[in-house]
Amino acid sequence: MFGGVSPEHEVSVITAHQVIAAMDRRRFEPVGVYVGKDGRWFCGPATLELEAFTDLEKLRSSTHEVVPGPGSQGRLELVARAARKRFSKPPPPVTVDVVFPAFHGGAGESGGIQGLCEMLNVPFVGSGVMGSAVGMDKVMSKSVSASAGIPILDYVAFTEDEWADREEENLDRIESTIGYPAMVKPAALGSSIGISLARSREELDRAIEEALRYDSRVLVERAVERLREVNCSVIGWRSSLRLSVLEQPVRSTGEDVLGFADKYQRGSGGKSGWGSKHDGGGEGMASLDRIIPAPITAEMEDEIRSLARKVFQAHDCAGLVRIDFIVDESAGRIYFNEVNTIPGSFSFYLWKPAGLDFPHLVSELIDIAVARHADANSRLRSYEVNLLSSASIRGLKGAKRSP
Repeated sequence: MFGGVSPEHEVSVITAHQVIAAMDRRRFEPVGVYVGKDGRWFCGPATLELEAFTDLEKLRSSTHEVVPGPGSQGRLELVARAARKRFSKPPPPVTVDVVFPAFHGGAGESGGIQGLCEMLNVPFVGSGVMGSAVGMDKVMSKSVSASAGIPILDYVAFTEDEWADREEENLDRIESTIGYPAMVKPAALGSSIGISLARSREELDRAIEEALRYDSRVLVERAVERLREVNCSVIGWRSSLRLSVLEQPVRSTGEDVLGFADKYQRGSGGKSGWGSKHDGGGEGMASLDRIIPAPITAEMEDEIRSLARKVFQAHDCAGLVRIDFIVDESAGRIYFNEVNTIPGSFSFYLWKPAGLDFPHLVSELIDIAVARHADANSRLRSYEVNLLSSASIRGLKGAKRSP
């Protein structure tokens, strides 16, 4: 499942097709479910072809709009809506064994799709509702991390309502608690969209207004001037975890922030990942310039890997995530930055050096999803007491009349 109502819609399409290209056809048969920018679901062979997404109107006309429903034995059933042509029959329902969310941002990454799968009792890849929701929300993620003893940068967070008509008061508060430079971020968005560095009151005001275009809540945190960004991917479930090699993303020369263009449009000759192939799909996050392994000391590597494990468990993650850290080179300190519960390209480039190629990575994620689903279904899912029997209802009605 991919696309969705999100500013990261196109990035999701790229990531999904990387997964589709890497999927082991001896074990799995992929079914593409494209969620349009209007939230409608589409299914059909064309959704499996990346080139089809260059013309979305043509894509929609060659697919069927579907709605989800519970199938038998923990499966998802995709039922086509009425046929487009008069007197023609809609195609039969498509039955899905496991949902593989490849969304970036929006309800697809923040727990909405995960909650739907849990309600329908369908196995799905990745973190559950809580891990997805907390991981997507930078403010809640910082709160969870701080309570778990994970080092974070000082920050101030507020809503659009708290900002409106009290801008000067909020700017004063940020200046007195955070100071400059300050990093301004939408609370629940990825791919560096809406993020700005502010070095003055005027820039701070402008950056907050820009962030509010994307989210109703804003996070402002202390910016580290001499920083090194180091990322680590984690795969597994509960205490059975493996950690990838570490990477150091490289920003464009003269840029203060690792931006959207750095992540997705700096591939071959500066062209977008759409035009290049990598493991069968557009490059996506794989097009980002990075140093692997990250050029850091063994001691710092051990500390980051230990913190990554702690973050994964504190956020109740599952499947695969990428956890981003900031190294303050002036102070020699490491800070947790954010956790990406559905990272771009599923961070396959961090696992290949460890001997886990993309096809085996995809297979392992599906196996984890099936195991988690079996575990959930092995536990009591209902409590056998009939509160709706006639005697109980009479008792409840009597209780309502009691003083």
